Amino acid sequence: MPGFGNEHSTEALPGALPERGNNPQRCPYDLYAEQLSGTAFTMPRHSNERSWLYRTRPSVVHAPFVAAETADAAGVQGTFGAGSARTNPNQMRWLPMPMPEADAAAVDFVQGLVTIGGSGDPAQLHGLAVHMYAANASMGDKALQNADGDFLIVPQEGALTVTTELGRMHVAPREICVIQRGIRFSVALDGPSRGYVLEIFKGHFVLPDLGPIGANGLANPRDFLTPKAWYEDRDDPFVIVNKFGGAMFQADMPFSPFNVVAWHGNYAPYKYDLDQFVCMNSVTHDHPDPSIYTVLTCQTDTPGLALADFVIFPTRWMVQEDTFRPPWYHRNVMTEFMGMVWGAYDAKEAKGKSAFLPGGASLHSCCTPHGPDATTFEKASTMELKPVKFDKGLAFMFETCHMLRLTEYASTAAHIDTEYHKCWQALPKKFDPTKR
Repeated sequence: MPGFGNEHSTEALPGALPERGNNPQRCPYDLYAEQLSGTAFTMPRHSNERSWLYRTRPSVVHAPFVAAETADAAGVQGTFGAGSARTNPNQMRWLPMPMPEADAAAVDFVQGLVTIGGSGDPAQLHGLAVHMYAANASMGDKALQNADGDFLIVPQEGALTVTTELGRMHVAPREICVIQRGIRFSVALDGPSRGYVLEIFKGHFVLPDLGPIGANGLANPRDFLTPKAWYEDRDDPFVIVNKFGGAMFQADMPFSPFNVVAWHGNYAPYKYDLDQFVCMNSVTHDHPDPSIYTVLTCQTDTPGLALADFVIFPTRWMVQEDTFRPPWYHRNVMTEFMGMVWGAYDAKEAKGKSAFLPGGASLHSCCTPHGPDATTFEKASTMELKPVKFDKGLAFMFETCHMLRLTEYASTAAHIDTEYHKCWQALPKKFDPTKR
């Protein structure tokens, strides 16, 4: 995967990469050399991220940026001060995000991107944001550049064909992709699509340390795929949308931005198949913390404290003896935003109106109590503990040490599950001082 000093090189035409150095007097094929930086120039070498792009025309050729016509008042928000968003200590859940109506106007990835909440300010390199998207149209001759941070995209319904300056990726549900700050990309759809986006305003996602696990397990670097060079030499009008300081701007460009014939470096988008995750679990007793399911992390300056963790709950064997297998009731210092890709979550087995549905989401904020619903608790407390394979669904969690301030959209959306709190109200008092 990108980062950690791992260099990649790829060319769509033979000999497009210069043989000597990054910047010859004239590049092969009379291409332009352009550096894309993901870190400050003076970062330590082991953590410095940059790539050299060799393109038919440089990206500086565009008209001035103006406020984007596609910006939706209920759409993307990027700063989260007390006056622009609100905190809420309650357990919250949203039903699946509505898809665009079949007879509605075309809604592409940019237009369908809606902010749920966040913390901090990208201008200060501080914080993160959580978004969701629902779209029914491809972006066409439009590209998005996020100057605010990195996007981690989790498709839930409908595959995405993501064209970036450094190549193309096909990202289906049960896969994810990461597109770092400043990389221009366009999303094409095969049909109605929906999913989740985690955005970080500082740093980049990396693999978590394995500690006592050792050298192997969780997500393996070899399973992260970086695109091969691909280009189009097309002089057609394009629109470049720039997410900058939480607002959307746009500029006209007289050619395709996807004109990079070759590139080399360690700053590039990538995808990962979540089915490749190597689960680690207890084979004796007790309940391990969910950190054992961390795919990617972005740490703060405090060791072990994450600005953002991406955690999954995939297919796995559960074999613990003499214990309560679902998560216990807990109050964390971390904030947990959860989503469902498919199926059911093993800690929320209630059906009907109380179900945790694919395309939906929940938020359990710092120190807010949560845990299994009454149905799950009763079943897990009385079941015979035999080895069982959980293969009924894929849930995930965006976890952060920040409190999320919710947007007006998230606080007032018609698909808020106003009865979420009721899933715990049937838990009875079972205490009997005469029994051990």
